[in-house]
Amino acid sequence: MNFDEIIDRRGTHSVKWDMMEALYGVPAATGLSMWVADMDFRPPACIQTALQAMLDHGLYGYFGDDRPYKAAIGWWMDNRHGWHIQPEWIFTAHGLVNGTGLCVQTWTAPGDGVVLFTPVYHAFARVIEAAGRVVVECPLVEVDGRMTMDFTAYDSLMTGREKLLILCSPHNPGGQVWTDDELRGVADFAERHDLVLVSDEIHHDLVMPGHAHIPMPLAAPECESRLVMLTAATKTFNIAGAHTGNIIIADPALRKQFAQTMAGLGISANSFGLHMVTAAYSPDGAAWVDALCAYLDGNRQVFEAGIGAIPGLSVKPLQSTYLEWVDFAGTGMTMQEVLRRVETDAQIAANHGTSFGTGGESFLRFNIATPRTRVVEAVERLQRAFADLQ
Repeated sequence: MNFDEIIDRRGTHSVKWDMMEALYGVPAATGLSMWVADMDFRPPACIQTALQAMLDHGLYGYFGDDRPYKAAIGWWMDNRHGWHIQPEWIFTAHGLVNGTGLCVQTWTAPGDGVVLFTPVYHAFARVIEAAGRVVVECPLVEVDGRMTMDFTAYDSLMTGREKLLILCSPHNPGGQVWTDDELRGVADFAERHDLVLVSDEIHHDLVMPGHAHIPMPLAAPECESRLVMLTAATKTFNIAGAHTGNIIIADPALRKQFAQTMAGLGISANSFGLHMVTAAYSPDGAAWVDALCAYLDGNRQVFEAGIGAIPGLSVKPLQSTYLEWVDFAGTGMTMQEVLRRVETDAQIAANHGTSFGTGGESFLRFNIATPRTRVVEAVERLQRAFADLQ
């Protein structure tokens, strides 16, 4: 459990490190990769042990008897989130971007609207538009430093063509944990406009000390008949390449509809991912996550203090995820100039805020799930790149 270990990921087919030069112009040899949401940490030993057992056995056939796998998911949701689920509620897809696409296919038709609270995780819009559906943006509003939802304004945007609402909880890229009242507001909004509510809670385990994630079924149990939950171990345990995510549906009617989509596309699970998740959702995995969140909180403090020392830059204290959402509007610079300083001068690759939709125009998203020495170095590089403001 050594989060300070520097692991060189260059030349390993890591999209995070091996694609940053092609995508951001940041030199591979000297750049710092802080964009895509995966961590530079090894998964816990329990996952490595499970994979080693597969290698030692040496046969990689179809996976059978998923009862232990579903029991592990149930144990985790119950013990870590206070949410009791049934095994028959669980479907497994090839990650949650795939799961999002399956939801879009199941509950919308070409030309239908899908509601997003923007800025929000960019893959949602990509999947919606690729499927021939329409993204309906409901912009978040900042009030006293917090992103809030203006449901009165959103009501006026609805046309009746909207069929689906996708919520990101906790929020990515803002790193915000939604409150009970906010979640109930989302559920009420979905009810008013007869929307299937998809709650993507992939970051639900990565919560900073002093904050608590609330699963949507606990905040608004009355919305069960229209609720679809997306969860995964992949972000929590840094196993995104396993492409294993869960769609959890309590309502029998919704479950039947989703099962038909899965059957029609011939989707079955990846055995490597099932073994990894079964091992991860365990007491050993839980201990590792607790240590991870404490380490990430230390990285958060270093990053936020360093960014806060640069005039014109602002970052909200991170409540969840490992993704810092930094606003450069106060510099008075164009984003072209900001990007020149970040990517050319500081040689840091960070996600561009525009990719997250309306409201992200002056932002960059930085991934701090990396050894602390790199976070310190990133802060020092950014301070030098904007030294004329200090």
